[in-house]
Amino acid sequence: MFLCGLHTSNYSLVLLIQLSLLSFDLFVNSFSELLRTEPAVQLVLFIMQDICILFNVIIVLLMLFNTYVFQVGLVAVLLERFRALLMLSALYLIFSIILHSWLVNLRWLYINRFVWTDGLQVLFMFQRAASVLYYYFYKRTSECLGDPRLYEDSPWLRDVFARVVQ
Repeated sequence: MFLCGLHTSNYSLVLLIQLSLLSFDLFVNSFSELLRTEPAVQLVLFIMQDICILFNVIIVLLMLFNTYVFQVGLVAVLLERFRALLMLSALYLIFSIILHSWLVNLRWLYINRFVWTDGLQVLFMFQRAASVLYYYFYKRTSECLGDPRLYEDSPWLRDVFARVVQ
């Protein structure tokens, strides 16, 4: 049985990688403030977190490019179906990079003081709210991309193609 154009075990491996990257992201979001006295360690964690977010986006895009729907030219159907995740991923990555830059800058300038400005609090709240939505939509999308209908010709796909051609 083929799933995602890959064997089921290969899809399971991709899913395991995606969920591992999401788990690391959740770990850094949950416990990075415990390391605020060590700005170098926090900087490395923030860089790794941003790279994990970027890798997760790349993996989803590669999985989208691997679908039969994409290969027959119905990119708009895929974008419509997975638009929320793509937009949230970009927003979450931008919020994360800005937050991490701001935090590391403050921690390096004021290593012995606790500095938490109003703007930083607002950005922190937006980044954390975006992270919750990102985790939900990413997990939902990674499970949806396991649907065999996306990787083979089907009556559903023929109906969509007929509507697009008209």
